[in-house]
Amino acid sequence: MLDSASKALRLYLLRHARSGWALPGQRDFDRALDEAGYVEAERLAQMAADQGIRPDRILCSTAVRCRETAEPFFRTVAEDLDIRYVDALYSGPTSVYFDLIDAHRHVNSLMLVGHNPMIEQLLYRLVGDDAARDAVPHGYPPAGLAVIDLPAGAGNGVDSATLVSLLLPNQ
Repeated sequence: MLDSASKALRLYLLRHARSGWALPGQRDFDRALDEAGYVEAERLAQMAADQGIRPDRILCSTAVRCRETAEPFFRTVAEDLDIRYVDALYSGPTSVYFDLIDAHRHVNSLMLVGHNPMIEQLLYRLVGDDAARDAVPHGYPPAGLAVIDLPAGAGNGVDSATLVSLLLPNQ
């Protein structure tokens, strides 16, 4: 869980944009964004750029749909973004996401590009049930980008963070 001795962190939680169904014989891992997903990813990257969102580091699932969601950030936000692809974000439980946050508390801002249900569970654990339910009453949407402030000494992260905003490309 989150290291109580760590410094404050701006955390961005990005669920991949809409993806198509797996084709016959295709692995789930290889599913690409569908047409709507490409539009969502582009729109979200532009919204992030317009709001000055530029994470110090991006940790992205190696799944195709996550890489395709993160790619527009290079063109729109900055081509020199520090992005690292992490297999564990594809199949790992929420504890893996917490461990990765812990391991990157030395940066000022971190974006995780991953999958549900882990992204939604992480949001609930960090900001608490009420705040999360208010923000995503129908579940964490594809291409949703939560902006969260984690204070220094956040302990195990439960109810310790503040949801600053939620960017949705379809609003």
